Amino acid sequence: MLIVDAHQDLAWNTLTFGRDYTLPVSETRLREQGSVAVEHNGDTLLGWPEYQRGQVGVIFSSLFASPARLRSGDWDSQTYRDFMEANARYRAQLDVYHRLVDQHSDKFRLVKGNDDLQEVVDHWKQNTAQEHPIGLVILMEGAEGVQEPSELGEWWDGGVRLIGPAWAGNRYCGGTREPGPLTSEGYALLDGMADLGFILDISHMDEQAALQALDHYPSTIVATHANAITLLKGLDTNRHLSDRVIRMLIERGGVIGIVPVNPFLRPGWRRSDSRQEVTLHHVVAQIDYICQLAGNARHVGLGTDYDGGFGLQSVPTGIETIADLQNLSPILAEKGYTEDDTAAILGENWLSILRRGLPASS
Repeated sequence: MLIVDAHQDLAWNTLTFGRDYTLPVSETRLREQGSVAVEHNGDTLLGWPEYQRGQVGVIFSSLFASPARLRSGDWDSQTYRDFMEANARYRAQLDVYHRLVDQHSDKFRLVKGNDDLQEVVDHWKQNTAQEHPIGLVILMEGAEGVQEPSELGEWWDGGVRLIGPAWAGNRYCGGTREPGPLTSEGYALLDGMADLGFILDISHMDEQAALQALDHYPSTIVATHANAITLLKGLDTNRHLSDRVIRMLIERGGVIGIVPVNPFLRPGWRRSDSRQEVTLHHVVAQIDYICQLAGNARHVGLGTDYDGGFGLQSVPTGIETIADLQNLSPILAEKGYTEDDTAAILGENWLSILRRGLPASS
């Protein structure tokens, strides 16, 4: 079944650690043994051969930089002190994706419209070739790279198709660990996004801001990578989604990308703990919870956040690389999900969102 992953920080890793995602996972791990990349981010889970083996055909590929106040260490180059610096960081990451597509057009394709998307999907589903191109849909995570709403057209022309206004709190709205509502600048950002047709990603937005956005934004809304907080008893955070937000997303026809990483599946889990404490059954529990709230399997998908601070050391047993997401299929079947349901969860739901939210042509 074709998998769509709604969140991977490929450009951030390329510029921070020099990772080359045309390589197999095994080669990257060998190159990085004992490095700062493994110490702070874990062993990679991503590589082009693994995308092929796991049938990961489309990736929402992020632009991400963090404010300097939250810098993780001297190794963390993708931070910013002001809006101009944020803009420069995000533009450099956008260039990473354009170079990747230009230099490896047989491996990666930029998805800007439904024509691009259909070309990629058809190659996977109709072409008997052993290798297929990976479609990259560019997602801006945290909008501080946008200096003014009037600049949104430049990001659109560059291929950005989804924007999440916040990571941490910023001038647009509250975010993870830093609560707060949408500001006047936040509403102006949303209005500018709607004029151009961006898909809104409420991941990382504080609940108050997310609810305001769900009421205000007229176009397609998703949560690319977030879990249901109800299943995370004792976890005191605004990072994940309340039932109220989930229900509103469902009412708006949105999709939620479940994050299959241990700290977001088992409250209190730390990287020093055993991976055996978390399994793919924990992932399926999150998927099933969304499906039960929705009454169907049409509003949930995957948003792994793999290599975004979560490497091999931080994922459930049963996953050694991105290819092993296919191991979710038999567990979903055991819970009574049909083959069509599973296909929807693994990829078709995200494809439906893209078909609705992308322009007809690039």
